[in-house]
Amino acid sequence: MKHTGLHINTAALAALGLENANLVNWNWPNAALYEEAIQCEEGEVSQGGPLVVKTGQHTGRSAKDKFIVRDAETENSVWWDQNVSMEPTQFDVLWGDFKTYMSDRELFVQELFGGADMDHRLSVQVITEFAWHSLFIRHLLRIPAADDLANFAAEFTVISLPGFRADPARHGTRSETVIAVNMTQRLVLIGGTSYAGEIKKSVFSILNYLLPKKSIMPMHCSVNVGHGDADDAAIFFGLSGTGKTTLSANPDRTLIGDDEHGWSENGLFNFEGGCYAKMIHLSEKAEPEIYATTKMWATVLENVVMDPDTRTLDLDDASLAENSRGAYPLSAIPNASPTGRCGHPKNIIMLTADAFGILPPIARMSPSQAMYHFLSGYTAKVAGTEKGITEPQATFSTCFGGPFMPRHPSEYGNLLRDLIARHDVTCWLVNTGWTGGPYGTGNRMPIKATRALLTAALDGSLNTAEFRMDENFGLEVPVSVEGVDSAILNPRSTWPDKDAYDAQAEKLVAMFIKNFAKFNDYVDDNVRAAGPKA
Repeated sequence: MKHTGLHINTAALAALGLENANLVNWNWPNAALYEEAIQCEEGEVSQGGPLVVKTGQHTGRSAKDKFIVRDAETENSVWWDQNVSMEPTQFDVLWGDFKTYMSDRELFVQELFGGADMDHRLSVQVITEFAWHSLFIRHLLRIPAADDLANFAAEFTVISLPGFRADPARHGTRSETVIAVNMTQRLVLIGGTSYAGEIKKSVFSILNYLLPKKSIMPMHCSVNVGHGDADDAAIFFGLSGTGKTTLSANPDRTLIGDDEHGWSENGLFNFEGGCYAKMIHLSEKAEPEIYATTKMWATVLENVVMDPDTRTLDLDDASLAENSRGAYPLSAIPNASPTGRCGHPKNIIMLTADAFGILPPIARMSPSQAMYHFLSGYTAKVAGTEKGITEPQATFSTCFGGPFMPRHPSEYGNLLRDLIARHDVTCWLVNTGWTGGPYGTGNRMPIKATRALLTAALDGSLNTAEFRMDENFGLEVPVSVEGVDSAILNPRSTWPDKDAYDAQAEKLVAMFIKNFAKFNDYVDDNVRAAGPKA
C-alpha cells in the first residue's frame, strides 16, 4: 500500500478495514489537489485561477436518498417523521461494497475539524474519490494546526465515492444514489453523486445530532459581529433566497461565517472554515467580496458556465444548474474573522422572502414568537425557481434547516428559546420578499430599505422607535424609521386593492396554522399562543 502526504495515519485506515487500499494521498495541500484535479481532467481553469467543475445529473442535494441507520443509538433520539431509516444489516452490506470499490482506486484523505470552538470541535476524516472534492472540503471545514494534526484522532469518517452505484434491492436504497449516516459506527457513506455539498451537509447533520446532547445549539445561519466588539454579535437565520449570505456580508461588521454555527457556553462559533455561495446572477456591484472569489486561484466553482476559448465565466447562464456554487476559504473575504468565534449574540434576525407581500419588512418578536417562527421556518418560492412552480408557494423548513436536523425540532426550539432568555437577545423577523402586492404584481423589497432597517436593529436605535401591533401575526412593527419610506412599514397600505390584501393575509395565516399543528403537542401554551390567529 502506497501512501503520499505530509502526515500518514495508517492506523486510521486499518481501523476502517481499509489497509488494502491501493493508493492513499494523505492531507495533500491545496496546490497539489488543484494540480491533480486538472491532470485527471476533473475540472478546468478559468480566468484568475478558479477550478471549474461539473457535477452531472446531481446539481443539488439528493434529499430523498439520505438515510440514518436505525439502531439502539438512534431509535429514540432521531425524528423519524422527517428522517428515513436504514437497517443496520443493510448498512453493513453497503459498507462492505464501499470497501471493495475502494480497494483498487486512488483515494484522497483529509483530517479536518468541524467547529471553531476549541472545547467542542469535531475531528472528521474525509475520504474522497476525486481530488477536487478533497480541495472543496479543505475550503469548507477547518484545517488543523501542525500540533493538532500530529495527534489527530478522527471521531467521524465521511466517505464520498461518486463512481459507486447503490443497488436498491441489495442496499435498501431508493436509487443508485445514497447518503447513509451511521451514528453508532461514526461513519457516513456517500455514493452516486458528485455534488460536493453532500459532504459538507453530512458534517452539519452530524453536529446537529451530537451537540444538543451537550446543550449546544447547532444552527443553519450566518453570523457577524461589530468591529472590535465581540459582544455585538448577530445571528441571521434564513432559507435559500432570503438574503442570508448577502445581508450578513456587511463591510461595517466582521463576518464569522455564512452558513453553519453553534452556540455554546463560550459564545458563537463557526462550524466551517469557508463559504459555499450561490453563483447564479452574482453581481459585482451588489456583492463585490463574493464576486472577487470567482477570479481567485483555487476557488472551486460548481456548474458555472465558462467559455471554453476565452475562459471567462457567465454567471447568468443557468444551463448547467440554477444552483451553481462557489467554494472558497473564509480568508478570501476581507472582513472575515480569522478565529471563527465571537461572544453571545445581541440580536437574532430571522429572514423570510414572503412572495405573498403580507409580512412587514421588519418586526420585533418575543422569545415565544421567536420559537414559533424558528419552528415554522417560513419563506416562499416564486415562479421560475423550480420546475412546475407558476405562482408563489409557501415553504416551511423547520429550524430554517429541516433536512439537516436529525432530532425533533422541539429540541432545537426549546434550546434556542432558553438561550435567548438567558442572554437577553432581541429577536427580529425581516421580510426581504415582496411589497405592494404578491410576486408578479408587487415589487421586491428595496435592499436599501432592508439594510437601513437592519442597521437600526443592530445598533439598538430601532428599539426606541414607536411600534404598532401587526394585525395578522401579532408582531411589533415600527411605525417610522429614519431613511426608510414609512409606507412600506405597513404592508396593507402598499396594496392598491386592500380587500385583496386581506384575503391573501387570511390565506397565509391559515398556512402557518396548518403547518404548526404538528408542533402543538411539543410546545407550551406561550408558544402556541405566539402564532397568528385565524
